[in-house]
Amino acid sequence: MDDTGWRPVKRTRTFEDVLAQIERRIAEDGLTVGDRLPAERQLAEQLGVSRSSVREAMRVLETLGVVSSQVGRGPDAGAVLTSRPDTALTDLLRLHLGLASLEMREVIDTRHMIEQWAAAHAAAARADTSALAAALSGMDGAKSAEEFVEHDIAFHCAIADASGNRLIAAIMRSLRDSMRRYSVEAVQRLGDTSILRADHVRILGAIDRGEPDEATLAVSDHLAHAYPSLFDELDH
Repeated sequence: MDDTGWRPVKRTRTFEDVLAQIERRIAEDGLTVGDRLPAERQLAEQLGVSRSSVREAMRVLETLGVVSSQVGRGPDAGAVLTSRPDTALTDLLRLHLGLASLEMREVIDTRHMIEQWAAAHAAAARADTSALAAALSGMDGAKSAEEFVEHDIAFHCAIADASGNRLIAAIMRSLRDSMRRYSVEAVQRLGDTSILRADHVRILGAIDRGEPDEATLAVSDHLAHAYPSLFDELDH
């Protein structure tokens, strides 16, 4: 690898490799909105691929809203980062929800499957649960449904992180962010969050003790408590 940090990519599936490396550099370099990527020609040279491969990868990122391509020379060349890749996934899910192309039942079904898997793997690995404990503490001090949900999201995303699967973690974060409003409404309908807190304690304990089956069941029971009407619908 040269001192620029870009690595020549393999010739197989060049377009996908270019896309993956661009996304990796965005994450590793801590690039933020407004930062500029190298120009197309420079990227092609550093990666050892054709400009068409770079152009196709940038086209996908632009379609997802991650970058905005600009034509220019010198310091004005290169695409500008308009959002983080995980933010783009969240925005896409939120758009589908807003257009009613995804029903909330479908979102909860997906979350149910993903989170059961994540909790079981975190428990099997006896993963560090400090982030879950911190989120639980935050929920205890929450003064509003919105504040409670912020810490609740952190708790469940920490479960996904603890699973050790980065894609699962990214999907969970996007799912939770996209359904934030529905989560707040669910907490407001419940009023008393004590049952949700008890659920979180149970999930945390199962992961701490290394009990995958109990962690899976605890997650399922928790979602049934949080969204009773949806789970009643699934049971009939």
